[in-house]
Amino acid sequence: MPRLSTGQNSTQPETVDEAPPTPTRCGHVALIGAPNAGKSTLLNRLVGRKLAIVTPKPQTTRSRLLGIAIEGQAQIIYVDTPGIFAPRRRLDRAMVAAAWSGAGDANRAVLLVDAARGVDHDTCRIVDRLAERGQESILALNKIDLVQRDSLLTLADTLSREGRFNPVFMISGQTGDGVDDLKRYLVAALPQGPWLFPDDQLSDMPERVIAAEMTREQVFLQLRDELPYGSTVETERWEDKKDGSVRIEQVIFVQRPSQRAIVLGEGGRRIKSIGARARAELEHLLDRRVHLFLFVKVSENWVEDRERYAALGLDYDV
Repeated sequence: MPRLSTGQNSTQPETVDEAPPTPTRCGHVALIGAPNAGKSTLLNRLVGRKLAIVTPKPQTTRSRLLGIAIEGQAQIIYVDTPGIFAPRRRLDRAMVAAAWSGAGDANRAVLLVDAARGVDHDTCRIVDRLAERGQESILALNKIDLVQRDSLLTLADTLSREGRFNPVFMISGQTGDGVDDLKRYLVAALPQGPWLFPDDQLSDMPERVIAAEMTREQVFLQLRDELPYGSTVETERWEDKKDGSVRIEQVIFVQRPSQRAIVLGEGGRRIKSIGARARAELEHLLDRRVHLFLFVKVSENWVEDRERYAALGLDYDV
């Protein structure tokens, strides 16, 4: 932009050259790894907001979730994928297929390894599969706050000899150690190009789906081993109220009548506790008052229901 000179004898505007604008960058970064490697915890840390649910239960993440972060002129689209393991049933196969699809579609893939657990069978299979694909990935040894440095160096050396990893990071998704270094590298590695999402969008997942996930998190956290893996939550009704609040009705599906009794609890106390904590999480996420109503239904074969796979973004026929 031209600016006026402050010299008293100057009668012409003086122009200055502007520096060319910094080009924008944008790309997808897939977070892959064995179950409970810490992918969802890291995603939440990278985005700066809780989007993915986190529980000690293996295979908590069932479908791909995009978390969108802005770093300077770069928009990083993180893809949180289900844990990769040896599938035994249709849901397992669909989840693992979604994880590999996310890795294949991304500009860069980050393999997360639980440094405290080391190289287990699932991680070995992932490294071998990456090698078969000829895919060079970023290696992130996670949970370094739980491991001695000498063990970390040994683990990094072992994995580097078995796969194509460049570079290697040592991080803690829980504490944030090393995460900024990973982000800086990813920004520089992304291709130049326009952003794919508005700068205030955090995910591509509909709010009603994220709301169902928040309730499923509380089901898993509060019931732990009391309730088998085969349960899910769906948002059946979403009504925005005139006062700015929202009414949400959800159904918790279980496979057995005995499981329904567990979720309800004696005198309905357990379902009330699940609802109270899920509502608090939702109010924080949505930044408004939430009226949450939970129902529990038995659906023995929901894991074979094609429509539910479609709702989760999973391939039923894989």
